[in-house]
Amino acid sequence: MKNLSFLFFLFFVVSCSQKETLTPAKKDKSLTDYVNTFIGTGGHGHTYPGASMPFGMMQLSPDTRLDGWDGCSGYHYSDNYIYGFSHTHLSGTGVSDYGDILLMPTNSVNFNNGANGKKGYGDYFTHDNETASPGFYKVHLDSTNIEVELTVTARAGMHKYSFPSSENQVLILDLEHRDKLLDFNITQLSDTEISGHRFSEAWATNQKLFFYIQFSHPIKSPPESLYRNPDRRARKAAYTFNNPKNDPVYVSIGISAVDIDGAKKNLMAEIGTKTFDQLKLAAEASWETQLEKIVIESDNTDYKTNFYSALYHSMLAPNLYQDVDGRYRGMDLEIHQNDTFNYYTVFSLWDTYRAAHPLYTIIEQQRTNDFINTFLTKYDEGGIMPIWDLSANYTGCMIGYHAVPVIADAYAKGIRGYDAEKAFTAMKHSAIQDQLGLEAYKKYGYIPVEEESESVSKTLEYAYDDWTIAQMAKALGKTEDYKLFSERAQNYKNVFDPQTNFMRGRFRNTWFAPFDPYEVNFNYTEANAWQYSMYVPQDISGFMKMMGGKKVLERQLDTLFIAKAETSGRDQADITGLIGQYAHGNEPSHHMAYLYNFVNKPYKTQEKVHQILTELYKNAPDGISGNEDCGQMSAWYVLSSLGFYPVTPGSNQYIIGTPLFPKATINLENNQQFNIVANNISNENKYIESANLNGKELTRSFLYHNEIVDGGSLVFNMTNSPSSWANKDKDVPVTEIVDHLITPAPFLAEGDVAFKNQTKIVLKVASEETKIYYNLNNSEYKEYTEPLILSEETILKTYAEKNDRKSSELSTQFYKIDPMLSISLETEYANQYNAGGNNALIDGIRGAKDFRTGAWQGYQDTDLIAMIDLGSVKSIESISVNFLQDQRSWIFYPTEVNCSFSEDNTNYTKLPTRKIASATPSEATEIKNIQFDTHSKKGRYIKIRAKNLGALPKWHLGAPFNGTAWIFVDEIEISSE
Repeated sequence: MKNLSFLFFLFFVVSCSQKETLTPAKKDKSLTDYVNTFIGTGGHGHTYPGASMPFGMMQLSPDTRLDGWDGCSGYHYSDNYIYGFSHTHLSGTGVSDYGDILLMPTNSVNFNNGANGKKGYGDYFTHDNETASPGFYKVHLDSTNIEVELTVTARAGMHKYSFPSSENQVLILDLEHRDKLLDFNITQLSDTEISGHRFSEAWATNQKLFFYIQFSHPIKSPPESLYRNPDRRARKAAYTFNNPKNDPVYVSIGISAVDIDGAKKNLMAEIGTKTFDQLKLAAEASWETQLEKIVIESDNTDYKTNFYSALYHSMLAPNLYQDVDGRYRGMDLEIHQNDTFNYYTVFSLWDTYRAAHPLYTIIEQQRTNDFINTFLTKYDEGGIMPIWDLSANYTGCMIGYHAVPVIADAYAKGIRGYDAEKAFTAMKHSAIQDQLGLEAYKKYGYIPVEEESESVSKTLEYAYDDWTIAQMAKALGKTEDYKLFSERAQNYKNVFDPQTNFMRGRFRNTWFAPFDPYEVNFNYTEANAWQYSMYVPQDISGFMKMMGGKKVLERQLDTLFIAKAETSGRDQADITGLIGQYAHGNEPSHHMAYLYNFVNKPYKTQEKVHQILTELYKNAPDGISGNEDCGQMSAWYVLSSLGFYPVTPGSNQYIIGTPLFPKATINLENNQQFNIVANNISNENKYIESANLNGKELTRSFLYHNEIVDGGSLVFNMTNSPSSWANKDKDVPVTEIVDHLITPAPFLAEGDVAFKNQTKIVLKVASEETKIYYNLNNSEYKEYTEPLILSEETILKTYAEKNDRKSSELSTQFYKIDPMLSISLETEYANQYNAGGNNALIDGIRGAKDFRTGAWQGYQDTDLIAMIDLGSVKSIESISVNFLQDQRSWIFYPTEVNCSFSEDNTNYTKLPTRKIASATPSEATEIKNIQFDTHSKKGRYIKIRAKNLGALPKWHLGAPFNGTAWIFVDEIEISSE
C-alpha cells in the first residue's frame, strides 16, 4: 500500500511537471512593440525602416541614399537628408534596385532633389523626430516643418501630410528617382486623381510598374512639370493642393506590375473608403498575428527586441507580385491570370534556402506551397526555375539552383500542395543545363578553374543541390535518377585536397597555387577557402572520413574559430561578423558552428551559437553583422535562439544548439503548439545538461521535423559548464551518402603544366586504396606506380578506379617553354591573379575573355615591367603582348605600352610608344593585342612596360571608393630567327 501511494505521488509530481511544461508562452504586451524596424539600417544590413505588410507587394519607406553599396535599400541610418518616399524597396540585398514612384511633400516647386548640394525638394530630418513600427512610419521634415506619416496594405499605401499652413502645399512626383528610366508616363485623370507608369532598368533590366493615385484634396490645374526634350513627357510633376482649412492631406496609391487598371483595383479593394487610422490599425493587427506564430518569454528586453525584429525581417520577402484580380506579369513579361495561389517575386535563394525557407516550412506551410507553385509557374514562363528573380526578371545573380532544395525540403516534410512530378521535372531541368559551369561539372565531376569562375563554390553548391534531387527521386521511386544525382552529390570529393584539408580550385588538374586559405579570390563566391571548405551538408560523415575522422574535423573547426580574423586577396565587403575565419555576415558560414554536434562535441556548438546570438545581433541600427539578405540573417537568429538549426535542408533534421529564452511556443498552422522550455537558463548557463521531449529523456542532439510540427514539448535543463549530454555515437546526427559511391578523380600533386627542360609528375587521389591509370599522347592506359618524367609537349590522360568504380577521365596538356627563354618581373602581380606563376607570360597558354578563369596575370595600381631574355642574340621580327579590358571589374587597358630591346642589356633601342586612348565607359569585355615591329633587328633582351591607369575615372562606380585600376596581361610573344 505504501509502494502504491509512493507511485501515485510520483505520477502526480511528474504529471504536474509535464503539465507545467506544456503551458504555452504568453506575451506581456503587443509583440509589434518589440520590433525595432531600424535594426539593420546602419552598418551593412541594408534594411529599410518603412511600412510594409507581411510578404507584401508595397514597401513604403523613406529614401535617404541614391546609390552606393550601403544604399541598396534606399535608406541608411547615418544619413540626415530625405529625398522622398518611394513605394518599393529591397530588404538586405547586396545590389541596388527599386525605389519606384517617389513622392515628396514640400513648400515650393523645385525639381532638383538636392543631391548636387543646391536647394532641392529633399529635406533634412533627425532620428529624434522619426518613429516606425510594423506597418507604419512617421518623420518630421525640418526645413519645411511638414510631418509625414505612412501606412500600407498588401498592394497599396497611404501618405498623410500635415503641413504647417494652408499656403504652398506642394507634392513632388519624381519618376527619375534612382534607376535608369526606360519608359514613363504621368496622366492627370481629375483634380484628385493621377495615374502613370515607370519602366526602369537596374538589377532587374526591364521592370514595369504602374500606379494610380488619389488625393484627399483637389490640386490646382495644370500642375507644373519637368520635361526632358525631345519627348515632351513629364518625368517629374509638382502638384499644389487647394486646402484652405489646412486639413491633413492624404495621398493614396495603388501599384501593379500589370497595368493602371490593376493598380486602381488594388487601391479600391484594399483602401477604398478606409481612413489612415483604420489602415494603420489593420496593418498592426496583421503583423501582430504574424508575430504570434512564435511567442517567447524573457526578462531580457534586448533579446526580445532582437527576436521579434528578426522574425519581422524574415517576413518582408519574398514579395507578393499579383493583383487582387489574380493577374500578374510573368517571367516572359506577359500578363497571366492565376486564381489558385499567390504569386511572388524577390527570391534570394542562395541565401534563404539555408534557414529562411526551412523556417517557413514550420510557420508558413501554406505560403511554402505558394512559393513552390510560383517556382513552377516561372519555370513554365521563363524556361527555368529562378535563382534570383526580381520583378519578372532573371537577374543572373549568385550561384547554384537553389529553388531545388526548397522544393525537396518541403516535399520531405509533407508539404505537397503542388504537382510533384512537374516539380521533379523542373528540378532536373535546372541541373542539366550547359551554362554557369554545369557542362564541365557534368563532364569532369567538378568545375576546373579555367572553365568557370568561382569554380570551387559552384562545385560544392551544385553537389548539395544534386543531393536534394536524389532525395526527391528516391521518394518518387525514380531509381536511375536517384543513382545519377547521388553520384553527382559526391562531386565535392573532386575539389578536396587531402594534404591541406581544404576545398581548392583545380587549375589544369593541378591545385591552384600558391595557396592561401585566407585569400579571397575568384575560386570562391564571396568567401575564401576557410569559409567554404566545410560546406558538405549532404555528406558530413563522408567528408569527415576524407579528412581523417572526427578528431580532424574537430581540430579544423577549432582552428577556424581561433584563426586570425583577417582576409587577404580581393576586398570582399560581404565578409563580416568574423570570429576567427567564421564569417557570420555571409551565408557560407551559417552551418559551421553546428558541425561540432557531428563530432560528439555538442557543448562546443552551444558555446559558439550562444556567442553568435549574443555578440553578432544587437538592438541597434548596425545590429546585423552583414546584409540581412531577404530574411536569411534573421531566420538564422530565430531558429538558433529557439535552440535548433537546419544544417541540411532536405534531411528533415534540425541540429540542436542552445536556446536563448526560458520559454517559447511555436503556434502551428495545424492548431498544434510546440513548446520549448529552458530551465535555469542565463548567459552563464548556456550549456545543456539534459533534455526531454514530450516527457521522455532526449539524449540525441537533433530533432526531426515532425517532432516539431506535430506539437509537443521540448525541455532543456541548462548548466554553466560543458556536460556530457548527447556526446555518444548513438546520439550524434549522421548525414551520409551510402548508395552509389563514386571514386574521386586523380590530381597532379607535383609537376608543372608549362616547363622548360623536364618536369616530374606525381599523381594522387583523395581516396585510400585507389588505383590510378594514365596514358601519354593517347597510348594504352597503364597503372600509375611511380612519378612520370616529361621532357616534351605531352597530353596526359588519367582516371582512378576503386571497387570497379571508375572516376571521370581527365586530360592535361603539358607545354614546353623554350629552355633558353626566361622572364623577370620588376613589378609584383597579385597572387590571386598569378596565371600560373612567373613564367605565365611566356608559357604559350592564352587567356580568354573571362579574367576569373586563371590565365591572366593581374597588376593593381602598378605598372607591368617585364624583361625577357631570349638566351642569345637573335633577329627579332616582332613583339606582341595581350591586354584585357573589363571595366565592370576595374580592369582597364594600360594608358601606354613601351618596348625596347638590346643585345647587351645595356644599350637599348626604344620602339615607338603605343598609346591607348583615354578610357571611356564601356560594358564590353575586350582583348587588345599590342604589336611592335622591329624589322629583323638583332637583340637578346626585351623590356616591356605597360603604364597603369591608376585612380579610376570619376564616372566609374568604383571611384567613390578611391578605387584603382587593374592591368591584366597575358602572353608576350616574340617572333625571331
